[in-house]
Amino acid sequence: MPSSPAPADSRRRVAVIGGGPAGLMAAETLALGGARVDLYDAMPSVGRKFLLAGRGGLNLTHSEPLADFIGRFGARAPQVAAWLQTLDPQALREWTHALGVETFIGTSGRVFPREMKAAPMLRAWLSRLRAQGVRLHMRHRWLGWREPAQAGPGCLRFATPQGEQEHAADAVILALGGASWARLGSDGSWLAPLQALGVDSVPFAPANCGFDVDWSPHFATRQAGLPLKSVALSLAEGQPGRRGECMVSATGIEGSLVYALSAPLREQIRQQGQAIAWLDLLPDWSADRVWQALHHPRGARSWSSHLQSRLSLKGVKTALLRECLPAFEDLDLLARRIKALPIILRRPRPIDEAISSAGGVRLEALTDALELRALPGVFCAGEMLDWEAPTGGYLLTACLASGRVAAGGALARDGLAAQSDDAPACGKSQ
Repeated sequence: MPSSPAPADSRRRVAVIGGGPAGLMAAETLALGGARVDLYDAMPSVGRKFLLAGRGGLNLTHSEPLADFIGRFGARAPQVAAWLQTLDPQALREWTHALGVETFIGTSGRVFPREMKAAPMLRAWLSRLRAQGVRLHMRHRWLGWREPAQAGPGCLRFATPQGEQEHAADAVILALGGASWARLGSDGSWLAPLQALGVDSVPFAPANCGFDVDWSPHFATRQAGLPLKSVALSLAEGQPGRRGECMVSATGIEGSLVYALSAPLREQIRQQGQAIAWLDLLPDWSADRVWQALHHPRGARSWSSHLQSRLSLKGVKTALLRECLPAFEDLDLLARRIKALPIILRRPRPIDEAISSAGGVRLEALTDALELRALPGVFCAGEMLDWEAPTGGYLLTACLASGRVAAGGALARDGLAAQSDDAPACGKSQ
C-alpha cells in the first residue's frame, strides 16, 4: 500500500527573536501552550549576558516580601506587578527547582542557585526546551520584515552566514534586550527600525551604572579601585541613607550602593546638569557621637591619627574627606561632612559599561498582553521595554515574567491562523 502523506503541522507558528532569559521563557511558555516555536538569535549561542551575570554567583531573585519587591520598580511598579502575577519570586524558585537546580537564600535576602553558577542552569533549560520541540536558529540577525507595509506576523528577514533568509510566522515575540553590553548582543540596534514603523519609544540611558566625578589626579591615582565599606548613600543631606558598599574608580564612583540610586541620580543630572550624592561615612554613629569624638582634644596627633583613633576613620574614607573638604579646622563642619559628604556627580558612565539600560519601547505602546498597538501580532518582552530595576534579582525576575506574559498574549490572540512552512508570501531564503 502506498504510504499516506505526512499530515501538515497545523500548530500556530511563533517566532521568538532574542535568546536571553525573556526570549527563552517565552519560547518555553509557547511550546507548553502547543505552539510551534522557532527561536532566533544573532549570536553563536543563547544566554550570553545571562552567563556573564552568573560568573560571580547568579542572583536569581530576592526573598523580601512581594510588596517590597514590587516597590523596587519605581514608576513602573504597577505594570511589573501585573507581569509578576504569572511568575513571582517564589514561583521562579519553584520553576528553577523543576529544572533540577536547587536554590538558597543568602544573608542579604538574595536568592542564588546552590552551585552559584549560571551555566548548569542554562544547560538544563536548553535541554528541556529542545525536548519540548523548540527549534534554535543561531547566527540569525533580525533585519525586520520583507517590506514595512508587511510589518507584523508574516515574512521575517534575517542575515545569516549563508546569506539573507526569510521565515514565516503567525506571531512574533521580540526579546531583543536593551543597549548595554553590545559585545554580548544587546546593542539596541532594533530601536530605529521599530520607531520607523510607528512604535513609540524612549532613548536608551544607562541603568545600574557608575558616575563620573572630577577627582583630583592625586586622589584618583592613589584611591582608584578601593572599596568604601559600611557607608550609606542618600539623595539629600539629612535624608536617611541606603546602606551598603561602593567603590572609588579612576573616573568616579560605582558599585551596588550607587547602582541602587542610579535612576534618580541620572534624572537629577538630566534636569540640573549634575547630581549630588550624600555619603555617610559612619552610618552606625549618631551625629552627636561624631561631634563629641571630634571635639576630644587632639594634642600633637595628626588629623589622620585623630580620626582613626577617635572615629575609626582611615584609608580611603579619610582620603575622600580630604578630597571633598581640604580643611579640617572647622570641627562643626567636619562632623557634619562625616555624616553627609557631598559627592558631585557629573555624568553617568557610558551605557556599554552599565549593567542594564533604561529606555526602549514605551509600555504605553503595548497592550496588557505586551502586544504592540502599532503592529498587531508582534509582542515585546524583557529589557527592550522602558522599565528598570536595581540589581538584586529584580531585573532577571521581571524579564522572565514578561516573557511569560508576551507568550500568553501570543497564544491567546484572537484570529491567529497558522501558516504552512511553504506559505507563498514568504520564502525560506533569497
